This record gives sequence, structure tokens and C-alpha cells, in this order.
Amino acid sequence: MKKKLIAGNWKMNGNAASNQALLQALLAQSADWQCRVAVCAPMVYLDQVKGLIQGTAIELGAQDVSAHAAGAYTGETAADMLKDLGVRLAIVGHSERRQYHAETDAVVALKAQRALAAGITPIVCVGETLAEREAGITEEVVKRQLAAVIHANGHCISEIVVAYEPVWAIGTGKTATPEMAQQVHAILRAQLHAATEHAARVHILYGGSMNAANAAELLAQPDIDGGLVGGAALKAADFLTIIAAAR
Repeated sequence: MKKKLIAGNWKMNGNAASNQALLQALLAQSADWQCRVAVCAPMVYLDQVKGLIQGTAIELGAQDVSAHAAGAYTGETAADMLKDLGVRLAIVGHSERRQYHAETDAVVALKAQRALAAGITPIVCVGETLAEREAGITEEVVKRQLAAVIHANGHCISEIVVAYEPVWAIGTGKTATPEMAQQVHAILRAQLHAATEHAARVHILYGGSMNAANAAELLAQPDIDGGLVGGAALKAADFLTIIAAAR
């Protein structure tokens, strides 16, 4: 049975001092962990974080990766560069990237492809807006988003991680009920089973405001294999509570 995965997405937060304090507080409790743990830090702090977690139970993750392999793309970070830094996971298609940077399903699929080619596991984010949920098209939206990634990476789709993040529950304090989350996770699991005989290997994370209060109930659902944690990942006590719930 695969271990659950708890990945912290720091977003555009942190500084050298707070990063060190947070990681030291986490690592002080790492002997008790029964799940995989990763932190996805801002690009400028990846090298610092690498130095602090090297040889520990924490895996290094990035928050994005370029759809381009190399070249004249100012401000972009290639998958091979991330690999050079020791990055093991990279978030692609986060709802904030889709919303604020106009990333399409095709771009997300290409980013996943670049990550996989470099030996980095992409955390592929899918999820519906409030308007889409109210229109009753949640299943259609998440299946379309995942289908683009499956189509582009079919031969190695079992190597990805999927994160379901209902857009209406990110940074709002709202969260899907465990039953709502499980329903969508089951849909995604069935879609993966149709694409690969190794679908059981794929972690499907919940990424819609998982916190210390709701983590245990969410993680108890049969198709929720972990969490992509935002704000709670910046607070050592809260993140440790979520990690402890991932058994």
C-alpha cells in the first residue's frame, strides 16, 4: 500500500529566516512521520531549502516549471534546471496559474511532459470554479483537464500526481465536504484506470483548503491519497497536524 503524500505549497511567501525556522520545526518531528512529505518553495529559495532538507524525510518541490526546454524565455525555469537543484516534484496547472497567467490545458499538459522527461514528478492540478460547480459541470471540467495530460503523457501517466483543487475552496476558508471531495477523486481515479493499468500507483491529493481541523476526515476517504496544502503549510503546528493525520 502506497504511503500518503502531504505537499506544502508555500506560494509567494517566506524569507530566508522564516524558511529555516519552519523547516527546523518540521524536521524536529520527522521521526514520527508515516507519510511522504514535500515542500514546494518559491524558485528563489529552492537552493536554500535544498540545503536545509538534504538527507532528511522532506522532498523538494517547485511551484511551477517552464513549458520550454531551454532558450530565450526570460524569467522561465526549465525542468532540467530544477532537476539540477535536486527538485523531485513540481506543481503544474495550479488554479492560480490558470487564472492569472492564462495557462490552458494544453500548456499544463506540456509542462507535465517537460517535468516527466527530466525525471521530476508533476503534481497536476485540476478543479472547477464556483460557477462551474453550480452549473453541474464539475465532472466535465476535471475530466477535460486531466484528459489533456493523459493524451500528452499516456505512456507514463502512472508517474504523475494529481491534485483536485476546487477553485472556490482555495484561500477562501471554504472546503469541499469529505463526501464532495471523495466523489470527484473517485471520478479521477476511474479516468486514470481507463488510461493505465497502473492507476493505483497514482496519488490523488486534495488541494482545497486542507487544514488542521479537516485533514483527518478528508484523508480518511478511500480515494484521497494526501493533500496539497496552502496556508496551513506555513504554520509548523498546523502542517504537523495534517502530516500526523496521514496514516
